[in-house]
Amino acid sequence: MKPVLTENFTAGAPISPYRICKHGAADGAALQAAASTDAQFGVSDSLGATATGDRVDIFTMGVVEVEYGGAVTRGDNLTADADGKAVTAAPGAGVNARTIGQARVAGVAGDIGEVQLSPGQIQG
Repeated sequence: MKPVLTENFTAGAPISPYRICKHGAADGAALQAAASTDAQFGVSDSLGATATGDRVDIFTMGVVEVEYGGAVTRGDNLTADADGKAVTAAPGAGVNARTIGQARVAGVAGDIGEVQLSPGQIQG
């Protein structure tokens, strides 16, 4: 296993496994990301959180597994789709996309791929 930093949060809503996450409304809370403009900070573990208030482990540093929401090429900058799945960041029309990191392997929707976590932003 590759070295990772795992932190534990309280789910502000259900979080599926291998999904990109953002901070919740309170300190120590997390939500599943739902847009490329969300401030993404990590990826949920293979268990996720099934209900609001559950504890969930979120990887915040390292190379981790994430579910792809579309075709991804290794080296692509990744962001969240509406379901918190990783898709290629493609800002346009003045929209600034937040990113979770860079794809380490290619894949298609439904694949569990790898991302090198390095949250950032791509100017639209």
